[in-house]
Amino acid sequence: MNNIHDNPFHGLRVAVTGGTSGLGLALVSALRERGAEVAFIARDAAHVAEVARRLPGTHGIAGDVSRKTETHALAIQVGNALGGLDLLINNASSLGPVPLALLADTDCEDLETALATNLVGPFRLTKALLGALGASAREGRRPLVVNITSDAAVTAYAGWGAYGASKAALAHLSRIWDEELREHGVRVWAVDPGDMDTPLHALAVPDADPATLKRPATAAAEIVDAVARHLDRVEALG
Repeated sequence: MNNIHDNPFHGLRVAVTGGTSGLGLALVSALRERGAEVAFIARDAAHVAEVARRLPGTHGIAGDVSRKTETHALAIQVGNALGGLDLLINNASSLGPVPLALLADTDCEDLETALATNLVGPFRLTKALLGALGASAREGRRPLVVNITSDAAVTAYAGWGAYGASKAALAHLSRIWDEELREHGVRVWAVDPGDMDTPLHALAVPDADPATLKRPATAAAEIVDAVARHLDRVEALG
């Protein structure tokens, strides 16, 4: 690990949703390894506890970002665990219907699930944590929100309607958040990590050859490196 004086992640306060598997778990591991203080959120309390034991120094929070009634409790727990927030990664995702279905065969409830998890959940959690992010900006830390999107947000893949539509909305929501919050020192990115060998992808495409897919650790490293460049630019300017 880098010396704390030249490591932009030392003491960085980070929250990651969907942090017990796939890309989310890889991000939690990579960020903690680089010296960040990491809180992660996931629905399964047993998995949350197991990951927290496996990655000492992380803070596991059991909860469902798609549920409106849990949003403020999750935000409070993030703040209590970290004492503030500098980086929020909205990674938790839902495919909607499983197996994937054409839009004409998609139940309204499955579309609502995709939108609640992939769009409305990140919106609510970001909004609930704006106070902490704004405080970080006032401390000169230049906070960042990273929303995980997909190429399904821009390419019309048959069968991916619920997921693709929700991720397209998340990508545009990110651009609007960034436009509105930039003057307050908060940046918002939409990041497509590429097709990865994750449990979510396996649900969507059970016959896919894992060897053709990116490893979550590789995608996590790419995202963390991009965050590092952002932090380094801020420090150079400051």
